[in-house]
This record gives sequence, structure tokens and C-alpha cells, in this order.
Amino acid sequence: MKKLIIASIIGISASLTTLALAAPPVDSDTSHPGAFVADSVITTKVKAKLAEKHLSTLANIRVDTDNAGVVWLSGKAPSQDAHDLAGMIARDTDGVKSVHNHIVVGE
Repeated sequence: MKKLIIASIIGISASLTTLALAAPPVDSDTSHPGAFVADSVITTKVKAKLAEKHLSTLANIRVDTDNAGVVWLSGKAPSQDAHDLAGMIARDTDGVKSVHNHIVVGE
């Protein structure tokens, strides 16, 4: 019985680790308010720069930032140019260390 419980705990732990590595981050690190604020500021800066371009196609882009300054872009773009522009805007934003561009091209 103990072996079964231990095996179950190990399996659950491995599953959670895999899930955590596969999913983009969410601003939920409230244990460190300074990191949370910095992440939110980066996200806001990227969103504002996307909005400045006045391209309605960039309005559907989701921006998430982890506590290391890594930005995750997701959503849909009508063209490869819009996809690339969103990535470039994010990379050129102060505080951004790297960008994972998961924007899907197509209608």
C-alpha cells in the first residue's frame, strides 16, 4: 500500500512539473510583490506599444510576462508580417529579456 501511495505521489508530481513547463506563465507570483509589479509593468508596456501601432489585428494578441522578464505572445494574426511585428515590438520593450512568440497566423 505504501508503495502505491508513493508511486501515485511521484506520478502526480511529474505530471504537475510537465504541465508547469508546457504552459506560459501567468502573473500570479504574489509572494513577491516587487516581481509581480515589474511583470505587470512589462506586460502593460508591450500592450501599449501594440496599441500604438493602431493595427486592430494586434488587439487580439495576448501578452504574459514571467518574473524573469520573458514575454509570451499568443493569439491570432492575419499575416506573417503582423506576427513578426508583434514579436519585434515585444523584444524592443524595456525590461524584456526574451520573447516566445506563439501567435498563430491565419484567419
